[in-house]
Amino acid sequence: MNRYDYYKPRSLDEALEFQQQIPGALFIAGGTDMMVKIKDGELHPPALISLRSIPELIGVTEGDVTRIGAMTTISELIEHPLLHQSYPVLVEAAGRLGGPQIRNVATIGGNLCNCSPCADTATPLLVLDAKVRISGKRGNREIPIDEFFKGPGESCLASGEILTDILLDHPRKDARATFLKKGRVRMDLAVASVAVLLEMDGNRCSRARLAAGSVAPIPLRLSKVEALLEGNAISKEILDQAQRIAAEIVSPITDIRATEEYRRQIVGVYVRRAIERLTRDT
Repeated sequence: MNRYDYYKPRSLDEALEFQQQIPGALFIAGGTDMMVKIKDGELHPPALISLRSIPELIGVTEGDVTRIGAMTTISELIEHPLLHQSYPVLVEAAGRLGGPQIRNVATIGGNLCNCSPCADTATPLLVLDAKVRISGKRGNREIPIDEFFKGPGESCLASGEILTDILLDHPRKDARATFLKKGRVRMDLAVASVAVLLEMDGNRCSRARLAAGSVAPIPLRLSKVEALLEGNAISKEILDQAQRIAAEIVSPITDIRATEEYRRQIVGVYVRRAIERLTRDT
C-alpha cells in the first residue's frame, strides 16, 4: 500500500482549503469502503482529508425540515429517537447495513457518496423524497437525492464539493413505508433491495414512492410502478401488474452474487410483498 498524508481539519472551510491545496487529495468519512480500495490498489491518493472532526457535519436536528449531518454514523441513525418515530424505514434499512463494527464507523454521507447501486440508505431516502445539501467554495446548493447518483461510483459532486446534509420533510401522518433486502448472508451486500412508501385513502393509494437497489447502475426510483398504484385500489390484479412491471423495468447484471434473472425475480416479489405488508390493514 502506498504512503499518503492524512489531514484532520476542524471546519468545513479548512477541509475545502486542504483539498484545493493538494491536487488529488480525497475526502474520507468512515473509510469502510475507501480503505479497502486503497489497500487493494484501486485508489492512490496523495492525501486523505478526514471529515470526522467537523462538528457541523455530525448529528440530527429538527426544524422546518429534519437535517441529518453527512458524518452521522449508521449506529447513530439507528439509535436516534426522532428517526425511529418519524422515519422508521430509514432506521430499518440502516439496521441491515453490515454488522455492529461497520455501523459504528460507517456514515450516511459515506454510504451515499460511495455511489454503490446497493447502498442501503439510498432506497429509503429516495422514497422519502430526501434532498441533499452540497457545500463548496462557491457556496451551497440543494438537490433532490435522485439527482445525486450518476453511475456506479459517480455522483454529481464537483471537485471541491462536500455532501454536508441530508434533508427530510416532515412525514405525512398517513404514510407507511418498509424496506426489504435480499443478501446471501445476514451482513452481506444486497443482491436486491426494495423500499416502498404508500399513502392510503381506505383501499385506494393516494401516493406511492418505490425504489430498488442493486438492480441498475444507480439506486433506482420505480416510477412506472408508482404511476400504476396512485389513484387505484390495491387489488390482486394491481399487485400482479406491479410485480411484473418492477421486474421488467430494472436493469440488473449477472455477477458473482446473483444472476440478472434472479435479481429481476426478487425485485418483483419484494415489490408485491412490501405493498401487501403496507396495505394489510386497509
